[in-house]
Amino acid sequence: MTSAVEAGIAHPPAVWLLRGHVMHERLHPVRHAFVYPMFQVACELGQTETMGTPWFAWDKRRALSLRSSDYGPHDGSALLPWIRARLAEAGMAVDGAIWLQTVPRMAGYAFNPVSFWYCHDREGHLRAVYADVRNTFGQRHGYLLSAPGHGAIHGDTRLVCRKVFHVSPFCDVEGQYEFRIRRQGKSWTVAIDYRVGDALRLRTAVVMQAEPFTGKRVLGAVLAQPLNAINVVLRIHWQALRLWCKGVPFFGKTPPSLSATSPETAAPSDREIRS
Repeated sequence: MTSAVEAGIAHPPAVWLLRGHVMHERLHPVRHAFVYPMFQVACELGQTETMGTPWFAWDKRRALSLRSSDYGPHDGSALLPWIRARLAEAGMAVDGAIWLQTVPRMAGYAFNPVSFWYCHDREGHLRAVYADVRNTFGQRHGYLLSAPGHGAIHGDTRLVCRKVFHVSPFCDVEGQYEFRIRRQGKSWTVAIDYRVGDALRLRTAVVMQAEPFTGKRVLGAVLAQPLNAINVVLRIHWQALRLWCKGVPFFGKTPPSLSATSPETAAPSDREIRS
């Protein structure tokens, strides 16, 4: 992953507008795929107080906004000290910029299936990624990902973690995720493969282009996708209906693998954080 310095951006802005699409392909037990447009924001957590405009801010009522209570500990406390403490607990000395990639609230509403936190060292190299996951049952979970030996993360680095959280009612809680983070200049891509044993079950990719966070560009993104935040939930349920019509097995809110073990007592992997 190219850092801001490596990309030739000596002093990157505190917030970017990200525009692009999300792709999802299910390979088992039937093939099912879709691609949707989407826009997000990417914010440096150390500069949240400098991001305020008449139409965007942290923890304030705006047309577009972000709330601290939507992320990390989900209690409204400051996010930067929280994530640095989690990194330290995992034995990672990550003392550089930390960026959050997420769908902003529009008119106070947003639903993020997953938000990504990019944790850099002082030289700008990516050292850890925190995948902040939420499902439609109101549950949340976090996976803290790093390369072997906590080395620098590059575009071909496989970040692997065991699946321990129920996301889709059409998947059991088994197998593992493989993340790849690729960023070249203003191109931001997260690719996620879901495998059970040697079988690839799902492929997902979030492919975005970073743009200056100006009023004109943000207005253009909103006009192009005025229901950006609400559409996330609507599309999840529409695709669920299509899967049900195709006869894909439905596991429900509590799949068999979790029926005898609550989320609080399930055996954790060495790269997860429960919020």
